[in-house]
Amino acid sequence: MTLTQRLLHDHAARRIIRARPELAQVRDLSTVDGLTAVQQDAGDEDTAVVAVVRRFDLVSWVRGTVAFAAGLNRRRAQEWRRAFTRTVFLAGNPANLTTRFDFAHVAETGAMAWTAPASAAAHRPLRRLLRTFPGTRDLTLGGDVVIDLPGEPPAEPMRRVLHLAGSGLTVAGALVHLGHLLVEAVLDGAISPGDRLTVRQLPRLVGVPGPFDALRVGVDPADPDRLHALMSVSREAGDD
Repeated sequence: MTLTQRLLHDHAARRIIRARPELAQVRDLSTVDGLTAVQQDAGDEDTAVVAVVRRFDLVSWVRGTVAFAAGLNRRRAQEWRRAFTRTVFLAGNPANLTTRFDFAHVAETGAMAWTAPASAAAHRPLRRLLRTFPGTRDLTLGGDVVIDLPGEPPAEPMRRVLHLAGSGLTVAGALVHLGHLLVEAVLDGAISPGDRLTVRQLPRLVGVPGPFDALRVGVDPADPDRLHALMSVSREAGDD
């Protein structure tokens, strides 16, 4: 299975149908314009999560994001999904904020914390206090990063590979795109507690073998009429 335009369209459309089925009925999801228009239509949903980041550590952040998503109740997860899992990343030290703000999850290292999904009004005091997390440096992995996800697997842990298209990917971009991918993969059951996840960075996701359990799809910056894959999740070869 290769990353064809048809496959990328199917994954992008499936994400919209799961989050906002009513919008999928009024837009032509077979075109790039139709797919991007839905994102604009979704502006009526102001539900979001605020993530406070003291420092970015890939392993801790992936584990924390998965644990946070797995701990959401169904109602809150669905409300957040209607806003396409919108997340605001702010720079700050969670340890200095826990007495003033409620966090739904704090990373094991204490370097990151997530609020529960809520309205913009509910998050306003925290957003006024802190600035956007900058994350301007490029995300560069020295090699494969193996991450044991938190939680107890129901049986043998599944081994999965998360491929990142690394060309020009900043830490801030990784927070956004990888956050959406991980959260929605957890909600869809494509990633489960206790899985072993190998993060692998490539210049482009060309030739990456499928099938794909999750894809993060965007508009190709070189051609606005085409899509491209930014990240993917698939099973490790031989792990059937």
